[in-house]
Amino acid sequence: MRILVTGSSGPLGAAVVRQGQAHGWAVTGLDIRAGATTHIQADVADADVLARAVEGQDAVIHVAALHAPQVGRLPDADFHRVNVQATATLLRLAAEAGVGRVVYTSTTSLYGHSLVPPPGGLVWVDEQAPVRPRDIYDETKRAAEDLCAQASPRFARGLAILRIARCFREAAPVRAAHRLHRGLSMADAAAAHVHAAAGTVPGTFLISALTPFRREDAGALATDAAGLIRARLPRVAALFDRRGWPLPARLDRVYDAGRAATVLGFRPRFDFSRL
Repeated sequence: MRILVTGSSGPLGAAVVRQGQAHGWAVTGLDIRAGATTHIQADVADADVLARAVEGQDAVIHVAALHAPQVGRLPDADFHRVNVQATATLLRLAAEAGVGRVVYTSTTSLYGHSLVPPPGGLVWVDEQAPVRPRDIYDETKRAAEDLCAQASPRFARGLAILRIARCFREAAPVRAAHRLHRGLSMADAAAAHVHAAAGTVPGTFLISALTPFRREDAGALATDAAGLIRARLPRVAALFDRRGWPLPARLDRVYDAGRAATVLGFRPRFDFSRL
């Protein structure tokens, strides 16, 4: 299979390229920055370059974007140009070139204000949670998602939108705690893209480590998460204790990736115990 990966010099894009190559795919990486996993160094908004890059591709994995840390450092117009206009151009050119499948990298950040829990409560987050952007990054990612949803019927194998949970590097105790309820390994984030690119299921999917919690745990997690973990998940508590990691006292949200597991067929390999 021939795959184009945009944003191939970034941590996630590079991991996607490497995993695609490990599957035996012919992967072409495109990024404005040079890198070992980038074959075409160009601005993702360059329509002429994109037109050539999508020719003959079986799928496109669109990772390239401006991100939250760049909010306030770059003009809002840059976010619109890269996150929205370039996505629209790529979708049009890919459809015209007969690309069969597109996977779009989105983010759980666009839930925005919906991630703020009520006093003393917790937010259970899945694909049905309201999207309520907080900043230009969230707004442009939502606009790009809308473009993808509209374009999906133009691709023979459909278009998948992956809302990726927190997956950047942090201290091991923080990563372990996050993977209980709102985090993901970079390897699993990349694997989700490769899995989705090989498939035919369209739609929007929240991608996170599979949580051991249930909706009915919300009240206890918001007030005494450590107590609930020790009472009902002693294996988790023992692992944290053995490594000297503190259990979270309270949680404000839980990401539910159940739909990605049941509908998309993707199950992460790395949880709180495998970092």
